Amino acid sequence: MTQQEKIAPPQPKERRSLSWKIAPDLFTSFRYAWQGITYATRTQRNFRLHLCVAVVVWVICWLLSLSFLETAVLTAMVALVLTLELLNTALESVVDLTVQQNYHELAKIAKDCAAGAVLIGAIASLLVAILISFPHFRAMLVT
Repeated sequence: MTQQEKIAPPQPKERRSLSWKIAPDLFTSFRYAWQGITYATRTQRNFRLHLCVAVVVWVICWLLSLSFLETAVLTAMVALVLTLELLNTALESVVDLTVQQNYHELAKIAKDCAAGAVLIGAIASLLVAILISFPHFRAMLVT
């Protein structure tokens, strides 16, 4: 096994031999970004869970006839959590690449802190959703 094979994890379908270079055009940049989202969707259980929660949030927005502003705020919170989950995945990949199969306390701290950031974002999003939707649920129960 060569040194390069030890360092680089296997690529799922497409070998990105040019991934270290700057994307030559905007379309390529978007394609790389979409590959990241696709990778997270395929491989990260929590990212898929957050996507399912996003769909539920938007269905509830529709069922409760939330205003455009309320829906926009909840959409921003969903985007925040998905973004944090993508950053968590990226950080975990870089840490795993660095420490490979070895345990390192600093690697654990980095991964735990990134996961904690996602948790805080998810809790904040839930609280915002409760604060926005509670008056609507209460109005439904009263009538």
